[in-house]
Amino acid sequence: MNDHALDTTPTGAEALLACVTEQAYPAWLDAQATAVQRRLKEARFAPEVGNVCWLPAKDDVARVLAVVDPSPLASLSGLPTRLPEGRYRLEAPVEGEAGFLAVLGWGLGAYRYERYRAAKRRPARLLVPETVDTAELAAELGAVALVRDLINTPAADMLPEHLEAATRALAAEFGAEVECVTGDALLAANHPTIHAVGRASASAPRLIELRWGEPGQPRVALVGKGVCFDSGGLNIKPASGMRLMKKDMGGAAHVLGLARLIMAARLPVQLQVLVPAVENAIAGNAFRPGDILRTRKGLSVEIDNTDAEGRLVLCDALARACETRPALIMDFATLTGAARVALGTELPAMFCNDDALAGELLAAAAAVADPLWRMPLHAAYRGMLDSSVADLLNSANSPYAGAITAALFLERFVAPGIPWVHFDVMAWNPSSKPGRPEGGEAMGLRASYEALRRRFGGG
Repeated sequence: MNDHALDTTPTGAEALLACVTEQAYPAWLDAQATAVQRRLKEARFAPEVGNVCWLPAKDDVARVLAVVDPSPLASLSGLPTRLPEGRYRLEAPVEGEAGFLAVLGWGLGAYRYERYRAAKRRPARLLVPETVDTAELAAELGAVALVRDLINTPAADMLPEHLEAATRALAAEFGAEVECVTGDALLAANHPTIHAVGRASASAPRLIELRWGEPGQPRVALVGKGVCFDSGGLNIKPASGMRLMKKDMGGAAHVLGLARLIMAARLPVQLQVLVPAVENAIAGNAFRPGDILRTRKGLSVEIDNTDAEGRLVLCDALARACETRPALIMDFATLTGAARVALGTELPAMFCNDDALAGELLAAAAAVADPLWRMPLHAAYRGMLDSSVADLLNSANSPYAGAITAALFLERFVAPGIPWVHFDVMAWNPSSKPGRPEGGEAMGLRASYEALRRRFGGG
């Protein structure tokens, strides 16, 4: 493994890395040689998370102490930038899921987005212990890096045509097929809401579809919101709300990352990935508040707010996914600020119409330290989307329950009997934390993959 600051071949030049938690530090210190105790005392070392100290060499091998978080995923995640550049190997063995998560955390913490500017330093490198599955490690780190890279790329270089190119590149890597319906062809193919939202942009809207897998296997449909930039349309966003809208294609990035994991693992499924890719721009032909749009499903939607565009592009894609009667549908979207108000920036909101599937996802999330929080599809709020002139409104005229009403809108386009889960994600770290650098972020990705692996892969 030659990326993510992880190596699999020892060179003999690795420094020993001793990791200890604050709680375990006193007992660890008591067990050390007098020279080590003296060094730490002279350095006035404080055993606080994130602190490191070089120790006397052990058998002529350099040795460094790091105080780490007790959570496996967080334990090593800050060390690639905390430690000096160089190569390290863990002094104590790591095993099982906790060991895998610890090394995964190192790789996540080593990520840097360098398309436009090189980093000032290289991350410290870790020799992967022999007990860790390097293929699975590389797959998960590669998927997260793909999600982060796509989201971090500014809209000028990540418009619908660029998102299509990224999908085709992924498909070529794994032998998948891609079809794309673009521009006015969306109308002929009965994807009217995708066309309506994207038609004002100089970059033509499109529905990107990736297919992979063998006939006869269960079909899994992934749908990702691909709004490559969101001005808010005619209900234009303020500058503060528009600044980060390059990340509004974060849902699309997530389903491409999840597709990468599924294909790399060769899960026995038929995979269908649908990405409605648009720019919600402003021009003379932009859709308007008060317009009534016809959807692929045949339902009419009155536009209350053009800034509630994500659910419009998703509704046609969800209807398309249902036509093949998949075993389940997952959609990812940076859909509502209301979900962030409810759960903050780090915890994705999960809505699900199937209790068994929801339980599997929550169990998987706990197992792989990728948290999710289930929110209710509260049926009593459906009336908030009632329209006097159409089948439903695209946005409730209320400051309350915005994430729920958005999910209820999407639910109208899911055929009865098909298990469906909707993830409303931030897809962004507002500030840097160990393992979570500022910028685009994968949220719920590893949990979703683990749930699919357990359900379809026999794990």
